[in-house]
Amino acid sequence: MTQSSYDVVEVVAMQLIGSDASVIPVSAELSFRTSDPYTVRAVFTGPHTMSTWLLGRELLSLGMLASADAPAGTGDVQVWRDEDPDYTLVSLNGVEGSALLAAPTEPITRFLASTEALVPLGSESARMESEITALIAALLTA
Repeated sequence: MTQSSYDVVEVVAMQLIGSDASVIPVSAELSFRTSDPYTVRAVFTGPHTMSTWLLGRELLSLGMLASADAPAGTGDVQVWRDEDPDYTLVSLNGVEGSALLAAPTEPITRFLASTEALVPLGSESARMESEITALIAALLTA
């Protein structure tokens, strides 16, 4: 992954928390493109595996304000602040299993602030208008 293909990239040191309370270090590369402003690409790399997830940017932002009692997200991805607000928790559930990750809040907040400086939340659709028009034109000529 090269930073040049993305407008914002942040590498976050996370911890994968096992069901037995074991902890495995994981690196998460969060990437954002202004041409796809609704999405954050997260590549999680552990000692023996790598997994890529597409996360909603708004979901990640809402998770910075959420708690364990009311996490952001109702599906495969949930995000919330830990009792210690210096940490954020991310729960991922997929066909290969589930994972609970703990991350320091500060780099995620910094990443989100950088994305919002480029595309403020709520203005994504205006950014996508030319891509949607091109897609419709391509579909009509196919």
